[in-house]
Amino acid sequence: MRILPRLSEEQVTELTELAKETKDIREFKRVKAVLLLNSQAEVRFITTLTDFSRSHLFHLRHQYVRLGITAVKTTRKGEPKRLLTKKQLDEIITTVKTKRPEEEGFSGSDHWTTSMLARLIELNYGVTYKSRTSYYLIFKEAKFTYHKPGRVYQKHDEKKAALWREEMRKRIQEAREDDATVILCEDEMKLSTQTTFQKIWLPANEYPHVEVSNTKESRSIYGFLNVKTGQEHAFKAAWQNMGITKKQLQQIRRIYPLEKILLLWDGPGHHRGKEVSEYIKKDGDIEVIYFPPYSPEENPQEHVWREGRKEVSHNHFIENIDKATNEFVRFLNATKFPYNLPDFSLFS
Repeated sequence: MRILPRLSEEQVTELTELAKETKDIREFKRVKAVLLLNSQAEVRFITTLTDFSRSHLFHLRHQYVRLGITAVKTTRKGEPKRLLTKKQLDEIITTVKTKRPEEEGFSGSDHWTTSMLARLIELNYGVTYKSRTSYYLIFKEAKFTYHKPGRVYQKHDEKKAALWREEMRKRIQEAREDDATVILCEDEMKLSTQTTFQKIWLPANEYPHVEVSNTKESRSIYGFLNVKTGQEHAFKAAWQNMGITKKQLQQIRRIYPLEKILLLWDGPGHHRGKEVSEYIKKDGDIEVIYFPPYSPEENPQEHVWREGRKEVSHNHFIENIDKATNEFVRFLNATKFPYNLPDFSLFS
């Protein structure tokens, strides 16, 4: 548990008296949360007792130390205040622009969220907006933009990824400037009859229904993105293995019969197996660069998959897996994808 400076005897007495006197359950829970933190009770126990999140517990205590008893009292009577004054709005904007949430008592938080902003405004000014849009507008006023956090693999090593980018920069630059060399980024995905969903907007009182399958079938797709032209080369396959991977490379060689190929892909067994290695060696004009482990964000082919799913498979009932896979492959091969290797200035 996080170790905090103890409250003074006067502060403990003040909170204890308020806990005895108050008839407001929200007020009571705030006071108890601060007192329990001060007594070094287990945070998990406090969150269970009060229904407050861990970050909210530490924020309450921080605000109480800073503002006094008003930080835990319920100041809103009847209808809540609806608007911040110009001065208060400027103060909030300055706070979110210049301070991390942890500095305002939100323990372990590096990035602002809508709920954090709402709690900050309520505790500091007693204002609660009915719509989240009001908080979005405050972030917009502060020149913030919305980002959904990307997934990061637990075993991802950013230092290794950064070193890889530095080591590969010169080689990729040379290939970029060589008209006789094609740069291809490869990856595989599976398309299944299990329906995937994506949020959509509809008129009020309308609700989307998407039929789903009771059985699960899948097909694999091999994708090669030419990062110089944005051309995608996608191929349908029953699954992914060493023999099928070799056949996909043979198809790529038929598309680029005379060019040197710089191939970037990750390192599963069906990429490193004997059949594939022997084919690459025999070809003589295919150079392989392996992406760093657990670093899909380095591969622009990942963006191609997302575009394909958004356009073809999300929110669709897939009755015939082969028909759907063929449609997916046709879309990819007919669309230009201007995605390049990230963090390489030569592709900017």
